[in-house]
Amino acid sequence: MIFGNRILAAQAASVAALLVMAACGGSSPTSPGGGSGGSGGSSVKVKSTGSVGAVGATVTIGANGIMNPTQATIAVNQSVTFVNSDSRSHDMQSDPHPAHTDCPSMENVGLLQPGQSRTTFGFANSGTCGYHDHNDPTSALGRIVVQ
Repeated sequence: MIFGNRILAAQAASVAALLVMAACGGSSPTSPGGGSGGSGGSSVKVKSTGSVGAVGATVTIGANGIMNPTQATIAVNQSVTFVNSDSRSHDMQSDPHPAHTDCPSMENVGLLQPGQSRTTFGFANSGTCGYHDHNDPTSALGRIVVQ
């Protein structure tokens, strides 16, 4: 009886994990995702310019999702390039998980296969954005400070 309950609990946990992943949906890494405000409305912390700006920082995703640097500081209207140097893919998204509404500029990054790089849209105002790997929201963590 205890073994059966454990299996049922494991199945319930698996379904819950799938629901969380489905709730995030998929964002197209090539669409502006709302340009100057995104679909997050009042939860947007730093708006997007809707186009790639001058690159103000490069963030490299290393082994095990270690970000270098963990904090990138850029100027208003600049972009950040993400380079995946890890051996596994990373789906880079804005905080909070699973809404991804703080920084619509991150929608231009999305899924990065090993060896791939992609640049955010420009960040339209000052503020701080956290980001994470959507597929493992406890890894590949960092933040972008826009001054």
